[in-house]
Amino acid sequence: MLDALTVATAVAALVLAAWCGWAAYRDQPTKDWHFIGMAVVSLLAVVQLVVGIVQLARGEKPEQGTTIFVAYLIGAFACIPAAGFMSLAERTRWGSVTVAAGGVVLAVLEVRLYDIWGG
Repeated sequence: MLDALTVATAVAALVLAAWCGWAAYRDQPTKDWHFIGMAVVSLLAVVQLVVGIVQLARGEKPEQGTTIFVAYLIGAFACIPAAGFMSLAERTRWGSVTVAAGGVVLAVLEVRLYDIWGG
């Protein structure tokens, strides 16, 4: 795995979580700017998914098993889009809370991916 990509994705997810948490604190739903932030974080997760699959295809193996690694990769990829769709359904401050929670979950998944790969 690319350590820099993992760190960048985790940091971007935490920034998104703080941003949406601030919106929730101010009693605001997710706005268009939040969705742009979600798109950036999701793009980083897609790049990580592709890099992980390419490394597996080249024969590199994660330390704790391929199946769990792929499961975490897919979970990391789906985390922010799922939170974004749920925030569309809840157009109150709780939509912002949902995205903030999704950002924290993605950061934790990134740490776990690093551990699974053997970091």
